[in-house]
Amino acid sequence: MGDPDSARALRPLRRPRLPARPALFRAGLVAALLGLAAAVLHTPPGCPPAAAPGPAAVPTGATATAGQPADGRATTDGRPDGSDTGGPLPLPSGAVGVPVRLAEPAALAVVRRGSRVDLLAAAPGGASPDAALLAPAALVLDVLGADAADGSAALYLALRPDQAQRTVGLPEGTRFAVVVRN
Repeated sequence: MGDPDSARALRPLRRPRLPARPALFRAGLVAALLGLAAAVLHTPPGCPPAAAPGPAAVPTGATATAGQPADGRATTDGRPDGSDTGGPLPLPSGAVGVPVRLAEPAALAVVRRGSRVDLLAAAPGGASPDAALLAPAALVLDVLGADAADGSAALYLALRPDQAQRTVGLPEGTRFAVVVRN
């Protein structure tokens, strides 16, 4: 009957089909993500520039402690001039920084950097109805993840070394609470 190659040559040619919409969408998404990754990798190290906080001015003849202006009033963020730098306050001399997760994360909504709080601890499992005062007038250095819903929200407090040792030495499951002073 003939050459097998000539029979193959006479078959109709099919046009290649375009990929389906989901495949095109995935390919576009992958291309966009690869472009974003390349842009991030090629970003210069100084972009965006980090703002360095300047030293706060203290009036002549007045002294200011960390988190309080010279007149004794605490600002919402602990800076005497009211500026918000976005980072934690510096540790006062002789203090150590301790992160504390509160039993009621909603309390973080009323606590600000520079506030003074009383740190209370309740025994795990409700064994005792009384809460023990661990650190009176502790300085809040930062509020971490106040809007986090996963339980990772915490306060970063400046405590004396003995207060910090008592706080971190409590058994697992101890519930912490704060009373806001100012």
